[in-house]
Amino acid sequence: METEYRVGAGGRLRGRVAIPGDKSISQRALLLAAVAEGESELQGLLDSEDVRTTASALRALGVDWRWRGAALRVHGTGPAALHAPRQALDLGNSGTGVRLLTGLLSGLGLAATLDGDASLRRRPMRRIVEPLRCMGVRLQCTDAGTLPLRLDGGAQPAGIHYRLPVPSAQLKSCLLLAGLHARGRTCLKWEKPTQLGHAALEMRDHTENLLEAFGAAPERAPGQVCLEGGTGLRGARIPIPGDLSSAAFFLVGASIAPGSELLIEGVGVNPTRRAVLEILRAMGADIEERPRPALLPGEPLCDLRVRTAALRAVRVADNASSDDVARLPVQVVANAIDEWPALMIAAACARGRSVLRGARELRFKESDRIETLAAGLEALGVELRRLPDGLEINGGRLHGGVVDGCGDHRIAMAFAMAAAAADGPVQILNCAGVSTSFPGFPEAARKAGLELEVTAGASPETEARDR
Repeated sequence: METEYRVGAGGRLRGRVAIPGDKSISQRALLLAAVAEGESELQGLLDSEDVRTTASALRALGVDWRWRGAALRVHGTGPAALHAPRQALDLGNSGTGVRLLTGLLSGLGLAATLDGDASLRRRPMRRIVEPLRCMGVRLQCTDAGTLPLRLDGGAQPAGIHYRLPVPSAQLKSCLLLAGLHARGRTCLKWEKPTQLGHAALEMRDHTENLLEAFGAAPERAPGQVCLEGGTGLRGARIPIPGDLSSAAFFLVGASIAPGSELLIEGVGVNPTRRAVLEILRAMGADIEERPRPALLPGEPLCDLRVRTAALRAVRVADNASSDDVARLPVQVVANAIDEWPALMIAAACARGRSVLRGARELRFKESDRIETLAAGLEALGVELRRLPDGLEINGGRLHGGVVDGCGDHRIAMAFAMAAAAADGPVQILNCAGVSTSFPGFPEAARKAGLELEVTAGASPETEARDR
């Protein structure tokens, strides 16, 4: 049976909540630790399904790791210690894991087959296949450009000079990991970044920050990064900050629930991830940042205090503007793509008509997030219009209702927060995927003040954790 959430109507979000480790940083730190010389200690690593599947794949490749308290210790012996796996590597639902691990194995010249679940098998992989082939990697995918991926192994690939056709941090990281052990130099270029408040509208730079933490020296400039192949990495102590994408659900929930004041502790606010904060502030959100000492170079840290606020509509890639509407450049979409489900809930509760465009990538996530969000919002009484690359949403009061989460972790968490502003309870079907990024979400939501009940098919592990 599928896991369901039943969330009571209304309620205030109060007190403090801790957010689990950043998923993007956790995945990248684990992969780099696997090819470093010496032991690495990954503190606060996200212990989620996505990260576990990547860790299991690394163990099948010969990497020794073990938990010690809240830290994962990886016993790295350098890239030469990795060997071809005996069977296909199953990355479950992790798009980040499969794309980045493909890059790492390509640079090492190892033969392997990488696969995933039914959802991951629908997601596009051709964007990494084509540039890797240009490096000399012998790599096959299906005719549709999807999993499984088959690496034939063999000769060491050559570095590449490549302009990224899409603003994809996963593509950039895949090619950097391939270039780490390639012959010669890899240089990647993309559209130069712009600014929105304190946010750099730029692809995530966690891979570059972590390469430096492990002893490499990527050369960075606006819209460009270069890396010399053959650079050895050293084991390191890597503290993982809290995930801003996970914090976004609580930022929205506390903004729309009357009488709320919530402190979200230990959140990473890397400039390339801050777009969600700037979008919410443009909508009128009351968010205060309380800086903490950074634990990892290039990864600023803070506590976020958020109070209830009257939100106004937002328009992205839309020419119309008025005093009642926040107008934002289309470049914000790539920087806040993971937060878009939460932001659409905010738009549904805001005053005015929001136009959220430029997010066609959402159709190729764990679900077709545009359609899944549209259907869910309609079930809660929201008037909207579907667009090929987004939604037009008439903000107003939310009603109770039944929503299908479609096994998509971000959809389920977004609609759980929507209940805080609804006039009736919200039932969310098919929520089993939440542990992909936020294990313990029900407990954290209840601690913050939501009346959330997990029913009908929770796993024994989840039930034990939630008691």
